[in-house]
Amino acid sequence: MNLSNCKDKHPNLLFANFNQDYSCFACGTEKGFLIFSCDPFKERFGRVFDGGVGIVEMLFRCNILAIVGGGKKPRYTPNQVMIWDDYQNKCIAKLEFKSEVKAVKLRRDRIVVVLENKVYLYNFSDLQLVHQLETTNNPKGICAICPGTVNVLACPGLKPGYVHVELYDLKQTQIIPAHEGALSQIALNKDGTLLATASEKGTLIRIFDTATGEKVKELRRGTNRAEIYSIAFNNDSTALCVSSDKNTGHIFDLSMAKPSPKEDEAQQKNRQSTFSFMGDILPTNYFKSEWSAVQFQIPESRSICAFGSTPNSINVICASGICYKYTYDFSKGECKREENPHQFIENEES
Repeated sequence: MNLSNCKDKHPNLLFANFNQDYSCFACGTEKGFLIFSCDPFKERFGRVFDGGVGIVEMLFRCNILAIVGGGKKPRYTPNQVMIWDDYQNKCIAKLEFKSEVKAVKLRRDRIVVVLENKVYLYNFSDLQLVHQLETTNNPKGICAICPGTVNVLACPGLKPGYVHVELYDLKQTQIIPAHEGALSQIALNKDGTLLATASEKGTLIRIFDTATGEKVKELRRGTNRAEIYSIAFNNDSTALCVSSDKNTGHIFDLSMAKPSPKEDEAQQKNRQSTFSFMGDILPTNYFKSEWSAVQFQIPESRSICAFGSTPNSINVICASGICYKYTYDFSKGECKREENPHQFIENEES
């Protein structure tokens, strides 16, 4: 969550994001960075610099971080990616580019750097360039990599709404026409077999099989436009959570058995018959999409969400510097916010 252009945020917070397994999150501030554990909530470590950190990405729970300068007085220039070893309390490597870095993604063997129109893939061990991809305009730095043993990368294609998927282990490429409009967010599941996408319209979340490019599910967030802030699969890909600018989180149940073609057709006809009087109002694909099993209210506007390590839990990081925890129950259609949220960044951090 890049907050450099966000007005409704904590004045010292520039960036926040979960690590690869959602067990921790990292924050970039006007004076350094902070690392927190999610379950239980606890500050792990942090560093105070004489400048701002606009991007900080963790490598699971280890001491290695990727840092990009940002804020009013950047600690490093925004066109550099600094590899930080917190055990040594110093940068151990640097990657430099001709334009501003929009995002960085890490896995144990790769570093992915996203510029506005390019994606670069490097070996982590020797920083050798492995692959580079051209993309359509990508000011948000949209990109996803599979954190597990399977090597899959997804980023915007050359046309708005298209996703370029590289399955490196299979030496296979998929170009997926995911949406008619420009992409807003994408996410891969843990093993890289599923890709979730949202467009700038923000009404639908589509899920694709990365190996075939086939759309396997279409999820409806709502009928009104929304800016999607985050998408995340749970560990076994049986649920998906989404946050948006509507101050609402949605959790979709992906474990529901898909009906047979005949059952699916019958269900759609039944829904279309029931709501036939609204046919000129509702979108044409309204009856083919699945709605969220659970919704929950987020007190803050800009936020990102991910599944917690405790069963049926969601952690939400807000631009205000507050972390909320929710527990949900699909069978009851309920989601409750726990009391005593955590203020993870204080004003004196400046």
